[in-house]
Amino acid sequence: MDKVYSDAGSAMAGLIKDGMTIMAGGFGLCGIPEALIEAIRDSGAKDLTFISNNAGVDGVGLGRLLETRQIRKMISSYVGENKLFAQQYLSGELELEFNPQGTLAERIRAGGAGIPAFFTKTGVGTLIAEGKEVREFDGEKYVMERGLFADIAVVHAHTGDREGNLVYRKTARNFNPMMATAAKITIAEVEHLVEAGEIDPDCIHTPGIFVKRIVHVPNPVKHIEQRTTRKRAEAAAPAGAGEEI
Repeated sequence: MDKVYSDAGSAMAGLIKDGMTIMAGGFGLCGIPEALIEAIRDSGAKDLTFISNNAGVDGVGLGRLLETRQIRKMISSYVGENKLFAQQYLSGELELEFNPQGTLAERIRAGGAGIPAFFTKTGVGTLIAEGKEVREFDGEKYVMERGLFADIAVVHAHTGDREGNLVYRKTARNFNPMMATAAKITIAEVEHLVEAGEIDPDCIHTPGIFVKRIVHVPNPVKHIEQRTTRKRAEAAAPAGAGEEI
């Protein structure tokens, strides 16, 4: 089955509605489905709940949807690097469900595996556990966390074939594979689109059974979240410099 759409807008067409819950892959700005996020912005849908490790940065990624006030709630683990995120949260405009990062990852994995809830030590005795069930196992306390499942997941992959099999590259693998399993509809943007059968089955990270739609986005902009540089060493003096003649 050919699942490829001509562009991100057509890949999202007819799917986005007000009040939906959407998972968006990526970590910082690495592996974010930027073209699909832009299509969500262009849809005009509002009151959206996003499950994402963070909300991009100002003006990039989910930061674009914060600018248009389309996000009502974020379920995240990291809220730094985005001043608008902080402003909207502190003003009460944006709701935030804050998670330890490992807990967020496991909540998504559990949702994709059909596990409605699990118990973890992380957060016991802290604000994270407030209002949640705490149970004792073998003399230790654990807090119950619910699995997460979305209406739509948007992910970014390095390579994909026309049947939806995906391969992620290095750090961009992050949250993308588990999110691809944890939604009713998964849409993938891929940098390299190949024919079915061209990907070694042993190299596939997300089987095509999880992916409903694909869009080819060649040469996406690779943003750098924090640019760190070091001073260059002074140029070496030319040979013989300073020697007496």
